Amino acid sequence: MVIKMDGNSVDITKQNIERLKELFPEVLTDGKKIDFDMLRTVLGEVVEDHNERYQFTWHGKKQAILGTQKPSKGTLRPVTEKSKNFNTTQNLYIEGDNFEVLKLLQKSYNGKIKMIYLDPPYNTGKDFVYKDDFKDGVHNYLEQTGQIDSEGNYLSTNTESNGRFHTDWLNMMYVRLKLSRNLLTEDGVIFISIDDNELVNLRKICDEIFDEKNFIGIFSVNSTPNGRDYGHIAKTHEYIVFYGKNLLSTETNLILDKERKFTYFDQSGGFNIHPLYNSNEAFNNSNRPNLYYPFYVNPNNNLQDNFYEISLEKKDGYVEVYPPLSQKNKVQFVWRWGKTKSLENLNKEIVAYKINENEYRIVQKMRHNQKLIRSILSDTTYTSRRGTAEVENIFNKKIFDFPKPINLIKTLAMAGMKNDSIILDFFSGSATTAHATMELNAEDGGNRKFIMVQLPEPLDEKSEAYKDGYRTICDIGEERIRRAGEKIKQELMEKQKDAGMLDENTVDPESLDIGFKVLKLDKSNIREWNVDFENLENELDLYDTPFIEGRTELDIVYEIMLKYGLELTYPINTFEVDGKNVYDIAFGNLFICLDKNITTSIAKAIIEKRDEYGTETSSVVFSDAGFAGNDSEKLNCIELLKDAGYPEDNLLTI
Repeated sequence: MVIKMDGNSVDITKQNIERLKELFPEVLTDGKKIDFDMLRTVLGEVVEDHNERYQFTWHGKKQAILGTQKPSKGTLRPVTEKSKNFNTTQNLYIEGDNFEVLKLLQKSYNGKIKMIYLDPPYNTGKDFVYKDDFKDGVHNYLEQTGQIDSEGNYLSTNTESNGRFHTDWLNMMYVRLKLSRNLLTEDGVIFISIDDNELVNLRKICDEIFDEKNFIGIFSVNSTPNGRDYGHIAKTHEYIVFYGKNLLSTETNLILDKERKFTYFDQSGGFNIHPLYNSNEAFNNSNRPNLYYPFYVNPNNNLQDNFYEISLEKKDGYVEVYPPLSQKNKVQFVWRWGKTKSLENLNKEIVAYKINENEYRIVQKMRHNQKLIRSILSDTTYTSRRGTAEVENIFNKKIFDFPKPINLIKTLAMAGMKNDSIILDFFSGSATTAHATMELNAEDGGNRKFIMVQLPEPLDEKSEAYKDGYRTICDIGEERIRRAGEKIKQELMEKQKDAGMLDENTVDPESLDIGFKVLKLDKSNIREWNVDFENLENELDLYDTPFIEGRTELDIVYEIMLKYGLELTYPINTFEVDGKNVYDIAFGNLFICLDKNITTSIAKAIIEKRDEYGTETSSVVFSDAGFAGNDSEKLNCIELLKDAGYPEDNLLTI
């Protein structure tokens, strides 16, 4: 029996039950439901047996948790006209409510995001807080953003006079953070900007979602050096809360130390020197004889700045050098490196330094210009004023309030990301995170990818941005990425031109990914059938296709990719069979045919294409309407694919 595809996203509740089944199969009843009494028994003393316990709760929390488990009825539709380098870029920009978007990304990006950065509403009483409707999130999103029924206010601020001031903010943040945790890699990290208004509550919900043992720290950011007058104090700082998904797997990278000064320089850059011998008397020639050996210095070959050539072979005229004795106890020191490592680094990272006539020390070049990220981020490039100036520089006028500065995000990314991983920002605003990601890649040749998610909040009609033709925050973010990407690429090209040739330390401008693929949240492309309809057969007869009118094949392809858990930047190719279009996703990972009059020749072509790739199996999706009621042709296609090794579970119709 071929599986029929519906328009819902991944069922998180079903996934959780499957995980419990794997861990404790005995807790499932005959009706495939959870026996909670048995689960308590299996867990033994782990389960608390009393009602009084410390917990953080608020009105609506239970409903919020249940809301995260309800599948989304939405999809993400590609918007090629807004995109840049649509077919090749590895970056995504998604327009839509981040709650629904996070649900839709659960399968495709589960465990794939290395770093999340968020700059959510601070709940100051003036900023936007989204009102979730856990019954039908997509309909609610379309209504509140004015894309459908415009009656009432589609945006709302969360004022302090509202009795649910903190509750609304907690409900908004809790569900989004809960879903986002699933997307992090095991060594993934999350940074969240916040101020005093909700810092305490943010810590509490993060402790619950990420576990307090995975709390790494809080940064104080000197965002307003001159201070903002709050009556009793002039506040100069904000906070960034820092958690790991699993602290045992998390490694924080060293960041660039701009204050480090070097005394010497060579072709590889700046360095200071440090003696190669180990100054700890516990390590000496008695217990480390393999580390006690001579170097030979060529006094006639001054490499630079009193640094001389060395060798491990004895040669005429060369000066023999051993580690010195300790001054206190006259213990014979040994080298820190064995002969093999020394041989690999001779006259590169270790050389002789002339102390005085005929006296030399073997030294190591110390190039470390990195340090652990500090908990106080006070650099002037981290200020709000800097962020505003950077956006003004892109648009030649003030077009966005309180954007985060580029260098702040770059610093966090250097500490939290690998240079080939994905960063997610689902309160992306002016798209500083995307800008910072492209700049970092331009500086070190990395291949970091970004996913930006932003609600298309309408702009004030009196604003400069609106007067310039921008209608939503998404318009600003997308245009910033376009302009910033071109600027970064142009600067790289000028740097290359000044060098006269492509320097080995300069990133190739053509290799830089400055594109982004725009997708927008919308209702599923698949019609939602009314199961309570008196005569379902009559309803089905009303349509010759299960798809909503006005949707393109590419819309449907992306929805199928989401259902299959494929990354939305995977390559999409097409080939024709008897005039019919077949989509080839990720080099044979998935084949889709949505055409009419599907025949066995298409099934045969799919098998041949899969065999060309050398893959054992893949998945195939046909449009059910493509067989036009020809059940025998449909059956023949399915049997051909099964005979070629396709499991029945990998064959779907839509």
